[in-house]
Amino acid sequence: MMDRAETTRLDDLEILAAHQAQMLDDLNGVVVEQGKIIADLRRRVEALTGRIVEFESDASASAPTQKPPHW
Repeated sequence: MMDRAETTRLDDLEILAAHQAQMLDDLNGVVVEQGKIIADLRRRVEALTGRIVEFESDASASAPTQKPPHW
């Protein structure tokens, strides 16, 4: 049979394990949410990169190939 000190110690360990399990669940939720945010940001960066490339190609196509007369 377990004495009072062992029972208290076991109860403390069970409480600690329960708190750690809850903390892991909370952290997992944070990681999942951050993963969604990162995926959204990646899509936005890809879209903006495409727009920049498009603007650069339009700008280089319309840029004059000769120097203006005042040069």
